[in-house]
Amino acid sequence: MSEPLRIALAGLGTVGGGVIRVIETNADLIARRAGRPIVITAISARNRHKDRGVDLSGYAWEDDMVILGERPDVDVVVELVGGADGPALALARTTFEAGKALVTANKAMIAHHGLELAARAEAAKVALKFEAAVAGGIPAIKGLKEGAAANDIMRVYGILNGTCNYILSTMEDTGRDFADVLAEAQAKGYAESDPTFDIDGIDAAHKLSILSSIAFGTAVDFRSVTATGIRRVLAADIAQADALGYYIRLIGMADTEIDAEGNRRLFQRVHPHLVHRDHPLAHVDGATNAVVAEGNFVGRLLFQGAGAGDGPTASAVVADLIDIARGDIGAPFSIPVAELDSAAPAETGHRTGKAYLRFSVADRPGVLAEITAAMRDAGVSIESLIQKGRAGVDSDQVLVAMVTHEGPESAIAEAMRLLEGSPSLSEPPLVMHILED
Repeated sequence: MSEPLRIALAGLGTVGGGVIRVIETNADLIARRAGRPIVITAISARNRHKDRGVDLSGYAWEDDMVILGERPDVDVVVELVGGADGPALALARTTFEAGKALVTANKAMIAHHGLELAARAEAAKVALKFEAAVAGGIPAIKGLKEGAAANDIMRVYGILNGTCNYILSTMEDTGRDFADVLAEAQAKGYAESDPTFDIDGIDAAHKLSILSSIAFGTAVDFRSVTATGIRRVLAADIAQADALGYYIRLIGMADTEIDAEGNRRLFQRVHPHLVHRDHPLAHVDGATNAVVAEGNFVGRLLFQGAGAGDGPTASAVVADLIDIARGDIGAPFSIPVAELDSAAPAETGHRTGKAYLRFSVADRPGVLAEITAAMRDAGVSIESLIQKGRAGVDSDQVLVAMVTHEGPESAIAEAMRLLEGSPSLSEPPLVMHILED
């Protein structure tokens, strides 16, 4: 058997500890599949003395994690620190300067600096792998890069954040409101103490930008992802969606199109959707993630599983290490950086579909007529309209919900513009697109 693949591990949190356990528990199996042993030689974390439930005495310790990339007894650095910039980015750059490979679970760093890091890896002729950065233990990146490599991918979308999916499916099961379920998710460790990145769709947007690049051969463009989270989804919306035959899920969706001038444009959006109960994503609940890719020959592919946690994410990290041990370098984004298209963001006004609109309005005559007049003037056709009771015991507001017929998004945007600033509305309307198939 060949010489061991020697790795350094930066970050000993939940996933870092999981990587150590996977490598130690499955050492013989990993060595057979990789063609050589994979061993940890050096580690680094913020707190050297914290009890992490694993024996660290056999590994060299570096207080400055960046030094890991320069150690002569290290072939691959595993970065599990997180953060788009700071020590994680410094470590990544140092690793490539030293001619070593990098494995990371850091979706923010890849979304913001992936092109730079991929170019550095390609120049050094070493691997940059980040399977664990998207959907935890689900091999979504490998599925796109390898299993669907012969296909023109027409669309990629899915449930990319387990925290949001846990909150929405719990609201669905219990009838409780968002704030109550969020607090429970934080208590159980499913949500961070500051859940902003999760519930505002930023985490899902990071992942979507990475998937888009691999699926469509475009340059990673996180800044053009339009992200709307789930803060404003009410228990009443969940109940109304159920009555109409839908479940509410936070969906990240991307595709490409050719504009009138013949230029390729990239559509990327993270947005809560009503998902028809016959769609496979409708029944993805709890903290589970799922990714759907649609290829021109393979058809629809569904990747589903645990999107976070020490075991699943560590499994994806070690799978990348096995690939490197086998000699698999390859272009990080499937296509060399110089050949990735720089597609401009797509316009959305011409996109067609149905939508769910919810208004919180004053309980007085004429309000419904004002809303329907705005719909009429904007060219929005209403399929169904429901006026609910008061928003609360002491509230003078009522909820009005409607589902539109299929039509252009520009018409809905115009209706929202016409209603902007209306004293009849207590807050901006909630718009959720509908995913039928």
